[in-house]
Amino acid sequence: MRLDQLPLRTASRIASVDWDSLGPREARRLRELGFDDGVAIEALHHGAWRGPLACRVGRMIVALRRAVAASVIVEPA
Repeated sequence: MRLDQLPLRTASRIASVDWDSLGPREARRLRELGFDDGVAIEALHHGAWRGPLACRVGRMIVALRRAVAASVIVEPA
């Protein structure tokens, strides 16, 4: 399941990230924020009108654009 489709407050882990679908700056940002296989992730809040997605990655809360969240594949924790 893609991160942008994950129901809110569902504990999950990152299964993979489609790095090729991201631009270099976006991919670098995700790597710097700790997006990697096996990391705990949870969708917390959806922005209005298909806006950004707030999620907890490890112990941080980050906001991602929907297109970026769609490149993150998650699995149940």
